[in-house]
Amino acid sequence: MTRVERDGLQVDQTLSAFLEEQALPGSGIEASTFWSGLSTLLHEFASENRALLSKRAYLQAQISGWHQANPGRPDPAAYKSMLQEIGYLVPEGPDFSIETTNIDPEIATIPGAQLVVPITNARYALNAANARWGSLYDALYGTDALGDGPTPGDSPTRDRGRRVVAWAKDMLDKVAPLASGSHADVAGYSIEGGALVPALADPGQFAGYRGDASAPSAVLLKNNHLHLELTIDRSHPIGGTDAAGLADVLMEAAITTIIDLEDSIAAVDAEDKILAYGNWLGLMKGDLTDTFEKGGQMMTRALNPDREYIAPDGGEISLKGRSMLLLRNVGHLMTNPAILTRDGEEAFEGLMDALIGTLCALHDLGKPSGNSVAGSVYVVKPKMHGPEEVAFTDKIFSCVENVLGLAPNTVKIGIMDEERRTTVNLKECIRIAKNRVCFINTGFLDRTGDEIHTSMEAGPMIRKADMKGERWIAAYEDWNVDIGLACGLSGRAQIGKGMWAMPDLMNAMLDQKIGHPKAGANCAWVPSPTAATLHATHYHELDVLALQDDMKAKGRRANLDDILAVPLSDGSNWSTDEVSQEIRNNAQGILGYVVRWIDAGVGCSKVPDINDIGLMEDRATCRISSQHLANWLHHGVVSEDQVMEAMQEMAGVVDRQNAEDSGYENMAPTFDGVAFKAACDLVFDGVAQPSGYTEPVLHRRRLEKKG
Repeated sequence: MTRVERDGLQVDQTLSAFLEEQALPGSGIEASTFWSGLSTLLHEFASENRALLSKRAYLQAQISGWHQANPGRPDPAAYKSMLQEIGYLVPEGPDFSIETTNIDPEIATIPGAQLVVPITNARYALNAANARWGSLYDALYGTDALGDGPTPGDSPTRDRGRRVVAWAKDMLDKVAPLASGSHADVAGYSIEGGALVPALADPGQFAGYRGDASAPSAVLLKNNHLHLELTIDRSHPIGGTDAAGLADVLMEAAITTIIDLEDSIAAVDAEDKILAYGNWLGLMKGDLTDTFEKGGQMMTRALNPDREYIAPDGGEISLKGRSMLLLRNVGHLMTNPAILTRDGEEAFEGLMDALIGTLCALHDLGKPSGNSVAGSVYVVKPKMHGPEEVAFTDKIFSCVENVLGLAPNTVKIGIMDEERRTTVNLKECIRIAKNRVCFINTGFLDRTGDEIHTSMEAGPMIRKADMKGERWIAAYEDWNVDIGLACGLSGRAQIGKGMWAMPDLMNAMLDQKIGHPKAGANCAWVPSPTAATLHATHYHELDVLALQDDMKAKGRRANLDDILAVPLSDGSNWSTDEVSQEIRNNAQGILGYVVRWIDAGVGCSKVPDINDIGLMEDRATCRISSQHLANWLHHGVVSEDQVMEAMQEMAGVVDRQNAEDSGYENMAPTFDGVAFKAACDLVFDGVAQPSGYTEPVLHRRRLEKKG
């Protein structure tokens, strides 16, 4: 690549041009100020970054050595004592409450669904930003939410359509009941004297309307801090057949969205980073668009405007038309060749994201209808290991604020509780960031990968599907909420739960995912705008903030001993078929994900599993599968020949699953492509990968493929 010199940095020319010609103009920051600040950040923080990574390796070596000397299920007291002695487990300090200020209500006081979207796909990013509001009728009709899927050629006016309307009106009776009767029996809605007719059981739930009071085109209701809109249109195919003219129910759905620079994208060089930063810049400027073909017609998607209503007292109401956006940076581990430091080293990518991402966000700050009315920038920081690394992140953003002339703590951070060293020290992690923290969450996927890698030397792990039944995972989920509530996050920050990974199984999601708000989470991840619309119904069923108050009063439920329970198995009860099934399942998942990452640069997608069920896969799921196989190889549960045989067999399966993709490159029968080699690297070199992460292998092999 062609490079230019900027304040001691060797910068890819196209990245330099993007920053100087697109990101900096209009930001209020001079180019010289930016480059000087970036140079300071990349040079002065690099040594501490490297030291923190060395600390990870040191602690892992100490834990591995202890397990080698004490094989099998560890004695809890001795194990905990060792973790304290080496500094992995730090003392827990006195109680405190976070002091974060200037937090938008979407973060603090509006519980709801949260999307995670790859920023390299502009259309997906726009869809997610616009998913603040979603059609309940469409979500019910177009999925299996009712227990079955739509029949091709079926019409919404037929039986399925009637079932959708009945389901929606039954929901309305539960969350916004009438003083008398059912929404199913209403012949028309109107507003008289500032009140809805027919009257609601709780008149305070009426929040506004559009159109003429005697025949409104929309009625706005509010329940459990969330809005929903009754869309009335008697000229509509559905509304024309409905007694009340109800054409749809719009749900306030994806309250927040994580715009992802990390696990869901494949960004390995300047070209990829420019695409990612450019789309984020477009979201912050508000001018991002995407043109595509759908149904034989060209369409252009842009950001939705805010929604305007008339208040019950005749005043005006403006509601956000877009999801509140948070930017997930990469972690502390990876570097990127887009920028070289003065000693010729690749720049740490997390440092790049911190300054460039915040620079782009300057274009939003101060807008009356921008992303953050409170004047904050929201950054989610993943893969931090313990309080020291949280403290480093706090220092990074203090430097960023100084460079960009922002008030201290303008940048808020979300702490992803997905590494065990962070879990067991969560209270101290939050304490370090008490003036910035806006979000904590649990993530079963990465957390399980780290669980396997940390205890790699202890022995063979239980089967992957059995992990969710282990006591450590239940304790971890409760511990996260317990600590968050004890540290005062309720009403000031998000306490989140992880992804529903089966985007085609919405009926199952409706049945099961209410467990997340019931667990005290005021946000939880969903895989699509449609899923966000359906998940919103869960937050209407219960008041999460009130539930959090009750849970806080009861105190902690989880304990550290349960969290530190290593999920080991002696394997004595596994049949040959069970072992073979486990190998094949892991191999298929790894290959199905990796082939798209390496060959197509797709970091997250719906990948068919071994049973052809589409699952949302990203680097976290790949980390589990690769670490699990590496663990079984390491302890002789399986042989290298067995694993390679399964990898080759599953390569053929994945090839068949992608047969309709004209650009797909088969892995079988030669097995000599870069993608197949990458998948094998993740398994056969899995023990040696730092923290079991997949990024080093994937980045190296993707660069090889691009080259």
